[in-house]
Amino acid sequence: MEELVNRIMTAAGIDEDVAKNAIGIILGFLNKEGPDDKMQLIFDALPGATELVAARAQQSSGGGLLGGLGSMMGGGMGAMAALNELTNAGLDMNGVQSVVKELISYAKEKAGEDVVDEVVSQIPGLSQIV
Repeated sequence: MEELVNRIMTAAGIDEDVAKNAIGIILGFLNKEGPDDKMQLIFDALPGATELVAARAQQSSGGGLLGGLGSMMGGGMGAMAALNELTNAGLDMNGVQSVVKELISYAKEKAGEDVVDEVVSQIPGLSQIV
């Protein structure tokens, strides 16, 4: 996880806490929206990812009313809730794109392109970012 955090810090020009928070938000969103079997392969390939997402889930109360509603509705609203959390964590749109691209690239290196591409293809709009 340290290598991923460092790569994201460099790519997005953010500090370690923001990088870890962003990774937790994105992986949590992917875990909720992506196919369970493929997400398990990604978590297995990224040591520390499960713990990071679990810690993030404990800290977050769902991003307030809008985030909670978005999470319940899933799909596009889930994506909006995740984007809202990322911007609240201190990322602008360029930062969000940098973090997502670097996280997806790293996941492809560790879990395999086919696995990650299948997750990305299952989530509307994600392929436009990566």
